[in-house]
Amino acid sequence: MSIDHDVLLFAVFPYVAFVLRQIVEIQRYAGRPFTFSSLSSQFLENRHHFWGSVPFHYGLLTVLAGHFVAFLVPRGILLWNGHPLRLYILELSAFVFGVLALVGIVNIILRRFFNPKLMVVTSVMDRVLFGVLFFQMLSGLSIAVFYRWGSSWYASAMSPYLWSLVTLRPDISFIAPMPLLVKFHVANAYLILALIPYSRLVHFLVAPFPYLWRRPQIVRWNYDRRRIRMEEPR
Repeated sequence: MSIDHDVLLFAVFPYVAFVLRQIVEIQRYAGRPFTFSSLSSQFLENRHHFWGSVPFHYGLLTVLAGHFVAFLVPRGILLWNGHPLRLYILELSAFVFGVLALVGIVNIILRRFFNPKLMVVTSVMDRVLFGVLFFQMLSGLSIAVFYRWGSSWYASAMSPYLWSLVTLRPDISFIAPMPLLVKFHVANAYLILALIPYSRLVHFLVAPFPYLWRRPQIVRWNYDRRRIRMEEPR
């Protein structure tokens, strides 16, 4: 008997990813609450950290907010897109923030993989996570370029599909005819959902939003570096 890959990826995998995330998150928080953070490496290197983390967070959160709004009020999005100028503004804004997120993740990857101090604290899961996020953002921007007016067809096709998952009556008829690139983008999103409890992405569950407007943290070294260099090891 042949296996319908669309059913596995878009009707089964979403629930598996969600349940796995919930169970592992609870276990991790109960057993290792300290790891419920971004495990920031800012104290090891700060300049490139800024050009990676800030664009990444602002771009990603804005794009996710747009997806969420289109999921909640698809008719409102279609009504907004009824005027060409408003459609252009929405599509261009989403693309700009998508590029911002991609620039951020590229800087994060370069910083992690080419700084010797950071390579030491970069785990295998970090490498997997950065790769998955990179391809998610790249595929999203590719969809915006090759399959235009995504906000409209997302509201008219993807939103009903996602609502069918929420109501526990998955209807893959909305996504089955979609291009392969779109299917990859959606399935990769479920993969990210499944990886959250195993990775540093769990930090978004611990009220991360003040991070976006808090004052920069400054680390001051309270010692005389010249004196320490001159001292002989005992």
